[in-house]
Amino acid sequence: MPKRNGNTASASPETPVRMKGAQMVWEALLREGVRVIFGHPGGAILPTYDALAPYEAAGKIHHVLVRHEQCAAHMADGWARATGEVGVCIATSGPGATNLVTGLATAQMDSVPVVAITGQVPTNLLGTDAFQESDVVGVTAPVCKHNYLVTDVNELPLILKEAFYIAREGRPGVVLIDICKDVQNAEGWFRYDFEIDLPGFEPWPQVDMEAVRKAAELINKAERPLVLSGHGVQLAGVGRELLQMVEKAEIPVVTTLLGAGNIPESHPLSLGMGGMHGEAYANRAVQSCDVLIAMGMRFDDRITGRLDAFAKQAKIIHFEVDKAEVGKNVMPDVAVIGDLAETLPALLPLIEERRHQVWLQEIREWKKDTEQTDILNYEVDELIPPFVIRQLWHATHNAKNGPPIIVTDVGQHQMWECQYFTHDHPGQLITSGGLGTMGFALPAAIGAQMAHPDRLVWAVVGDGGFQMTMQELAVIKQEGDLPVKIAIINNGFLGMVRQWQQLFYEKRYVGTPVWSPDFVKLAEAYQIPALAVTKPEQVVPALEQALNTPGPFLIDFRVKEEVNVYPMVAPGAAVDQLIRRPKPAVMQGYSGVQPSW
Repeated sequence: MPKRNGNTASASPETPVRMKGAQMVWEALLREGVRVIFGHPGGAILPTYDALAPYEAAGKIHHVLVRHEQCAAHMADGWARATGEVGVCIATSGPGATNLVTGLATAQMDSVPVVAITGQVPTNLLGTDAFQESDVVGVTAPVCKHNYLVTDVNELPLILKEAFYIAREGRPGVVLIDICKDVQNAEGWFRYDFEIDLPGFEPWPQVDMEAVRKAAELINKAERPLVLSGHGVQLAGVGRELLQMVEKAEIPVVTTLLGAGNIPESHPLSLGMGGMHGEAYANRAVQSCDVLIAMGMRFDDRITGRLDAFAKQAKIIHFEVDKAEVGKNVMPDVAVIGDLAETLPALLPLIEERRHQVWLQEIREWKKDTEQTDILNYEVDELIPPFVIRQLWHATHNAKNGPPIIVTDVGQHQMWECQYFTHDHPGQLITSGGLGTMGFALPAAIGAQMAHPDRLVWAVVGDGGFQMTMQELAVIKQEGDLPVKIAIINNGFLGMVRQWQQLFYEKRYVGTPVWSPDFVKLAEAYQIPALAVTKPEQVVPALEQALNTPGPFLIDFRVKEEVNVYPMVAPGAAVDQLIRRPKPAVMQGYSGVQPSW
C-alpha cells in the first residue's frame, strides 16, 4: 500500500545533534527504515562510506558491494519492487554517478521508489572540470522525479527527508541526492522532525466523487465492458478490490506487462497480457469492448499499438494518480484522478451486479483459435523456450514460503515468461517494462532475494542480456550464497532483434548472432553449481536439481535458435492487426511469416 503522511512532524520537538554530513546520511536512512543499501565506493563519497562503518558493525545497515554501479540501481530497484519500500543505491562522483543512469531511468519509467546518493567534488571545485567531476544533477534530471545538489551541510537533513517523501508519495519515482565532498566532512546540526512543505507537489489528488459516479454509470450500462489493468493496481495494493469488482459485474480483465498477476491469471475473467505480444483474444477484446476501464496504466505504445485505431468503439474511463498521464496518449471520456486505494473502493459499492455471458462466450470462441496455434501443441521434439517456461511454472508455482518471484531481462524470453508462466499473485513478475533494459534481471533478482531471503527467486535471462551484468554473480557469492536460481534461455542470438530482422529486414542478421562462453564453466568459476540442458526430457530433472540444491544454481538452456514470439503487433499496426503463428496444418513447407493484415 502507498505510504502516506511522510510529512508529519514529531509530536515533540527533536533535540538537534551536532554531527558531520556523512553521518547525517546514515542517521536519515535509519529513520526511514532502510536496512540494506547497494553501492560502490570512490573518492568523492569516501567520507560517507567511512561514517558507515559503525552502523554496519552494529548490524543496523548492510552495504552490498556491487561490481558495477548500474547494478546498484537495479538491485535497489528489485528490492523496492519486492517490498514496496524505497530502495537505496550509492556511488561516487563522475563515472560512478553516471553509471547509475540506466538503472535510475529503468526505475523511474516503471514508477519504482529509489533514492540514489552520490558523492560530488568539493564545492570550490564545482564547474572546474575537476577529477571525476560531472554535472550529475543535469545528467539525471530527465530520468528522475527530482534531484538535489547539496552544497550546505545545514540543508542536508531536510533534503534527505524530502527525498524519501518525494520518492514514495503519489506516483513513486527516483530521487537523486548529489553531496559535495566538503559537505560530507563538514559539521552541522542534525534533526529529522521536519514537516515537509513542497508547494506545487500534490502527490495525492483529492478524489472527485462525481467522476467516480460517472464511471460507475458507464460501467453499469456496458454490454461489453473490459478492464485494462496496469502497474498502478499493484502500487496501490488493490488487487483484491479489483477482483471483487470484476466478479460482481462479470468484467474480463486484460493486463499490461507490469500488471501481471493483478488478478489471478488462472481466473476465468483473466485474459492475460495485451499489446504487442499479448494474446490475440485479449487484443481483440480491447478493440471490441464498448466500455474500457483503464486502471493504473498510462496507455504506453506497447499496449495501444497505433493510437488512432485504439479502442475507437469504446467509451474510455481512466483511473490514474498522475494528472500528467491523463489525456497524454489517449483522451478518456471520464477521468478519475486520484489514488486507486481510494477511488476503487469508492467505485465498488456503486457497481451493479451484472452478467455478460454473450460477451464472455464470444471471447471464449476467440481463445479457442489461439489455443489451436500454441507451439506447445505440436513442436515437442526440440528444446524450445515456451516449453522451458511452462515447465518452470509447473515446478515452482506451489513453492514454499510464498509464490515464487520471477525476474526477467528484456526480449523474447520476457514475452514467453508472460505467456507461459501463470501469475496468480501480484508482484510475482519483476521486469523492466518502460525502458526495456537488458541486463536488468540478475542484479534485480539479487535485490529481490535480499528483500525476501526465504522466497524462491528465479532470474530468467537471455544469453545476450546476461552477459551485460553477469559479473554480479560475485555478489551472490560474497553475500553468502544467495539462493537465486538462474535460467539462461540461450539461443545464440539477440533474440527479439533477430526476430525483427527476420520479419522486417529479410533475415539480414546483422549484429545479432551472439557468441557466449560456456556458462556452466563460468558459474563454476564463481563457485556456483550449474548444468546445461539440450533436450526436452532434461528440463524437469534439471529444474528439480536446481530447486533441491541449497544456495544459487544456474541452468544453461541451449534452446532451438530461430523460434519467434507470437502473436506480434508490427510497428504502426493496430493491436488487433497481428502477425499470427501459422496453424500446424500449414507448417510443413512454410518458408516465412507474412503479416495477416
